[in-house]
Amino acid sequence: MKRKLIYILSFIALITVFSGCEQPVVTPEKPKIDQTLPMVDSQYIKSIPDIEAVALEWKAIPSVGVAGYHIIRANLQAGGKYQRVATINNKFATHYVDKKLAPNNRYAYKISLFTDKGFESIPSNGVEVTTLPNIESVSLLQTISDLPRQIKILWRPHPNPRVDKYIIQRSTPTESKWKTIKTIKNRLNVEYIDTELGDNETYMYRIKVKTFDRITSEPSVISTATTKALPGQIKQMSATQNLPRKIQLSWGESASEDVVSYNIYRATSADGSYSKVAVAPANHNRYDDIIDRDGEMYFYKVTSVDKDKLESNIDEINPAMGMTLPSPKTPKVTLAQIQGNKMILNWIASDDRVVTYNVYKKTKTGWTTSKEKRITNINALRYEDPDVVRGVEYTYSLQAVDKYGLVSKRTEEIRAFLPELETKK
Repeated sequence: MKRKLIYILSFIALITVFSGCEQPVVTPEKPKIDQTLPMVDSQYIKSIPDIEAVALEWKAIPSVGVAGYHIIRANLQAGGKYQRVATINNKFATHYVDKKLAPNNRYAYKISLFTDKGFESIPSNGVEVTTLPNIESVSLLQTISDLPRQIKILWRPHPNPRVDKYIIQRSTPTESKWKTIKTIKNRLNVEYIDTELGDNETYMYRIKVKTFDRITSEPSVISTATTKALPGQIKQMSATQNLPRKIQLSWGESASEDVVSYNIYRATSADGSYSKVAVAPANHNRYDDIIDRDGEMYFYKVTSVDKDKLESNIDEINPAMGMTLPSPKTPKVTLAQIQGNKMILNWIASDDRVVTYNVYKKTKTGWTTSKEKRITNINALRYEDPDVVRGVEYTYSLQAVDKYGLVSKRTEEIRAFLPELETKK
């Protein structure tokens, strides 16, 4: 056994030395055969197969005029036609390595010598050799599903110390090609996490190994995994339209168990641009949107967010329309006149939400100045103002007030003037 190992190592060393003598192959249309030249004896042709190479050794023929050797090869699994594959321009060379062969494939080799005059001997008898089977890939490949936009890939370390790296390839059930996504150096590195993937999408993985001498294995078995799905949508949502200065949202919980919060989005139109206005914890399914304007309309969407920060698809949600309570309608004045020394105002209610009224009295104090007084909590539909001075101009307007304190727009101003009495001269 030891002697055989020494022989193989010596053979490899000789291969390294003499491979430099190889020249580009130029196959003549018809070799000039000289049948009187000695033949290379096939019984002295030895071969050592590797996965993608075959090493040849033969016995040199140091005859006068010999210039070198031709290496002739036939692929017995592809027609078996012999072709010249190398020319060695040194008659003392006795080794050649034929590379870039197919693994586990049958070949036959012949060797002929040629002279410095360009003549060639009859080739030797064929010597058959089979390349070694290709190196196997990893024996165990595992992928882990249900991760957020990523898939974890694990495999068993390759037992062959010749392995230098792992080539990870990916495909999908709808694709026909494999894409190399990562090359992992070091035989003992046995984990890779594929990131930036889609949600609830299925991917297929396989691994090839590559040796230090650049031999690539066949692919491993295929392992399939699916990324985590987005959290489920909320069941239903409603928005109020009858509350003062706020819109109250309520919704049913998501069916996903790992939801940790809800995002509330708002827009001014159903198909408008939604912006996030609040975040509610998972144990709250209500939100009050405080708005300090009456009759303001908004559209809302609520998404669920899980523990991995995945958010349900906002584009799949139908918005809910909400509105703050509008201001009460303005009352209608039916009578506005001075009777005696009183200003009499009568009106009718335009909104049954109204509980009281405000009267605004403006007194002119100069050509361009005036002062205003507000009289509140008027429960009737009539107001009498006894504080009227002759010769002073007044204006009056009304405003309705509901139970929430929301006020209507004022009526148009009503001008009132009680002329001064004439004095006899």
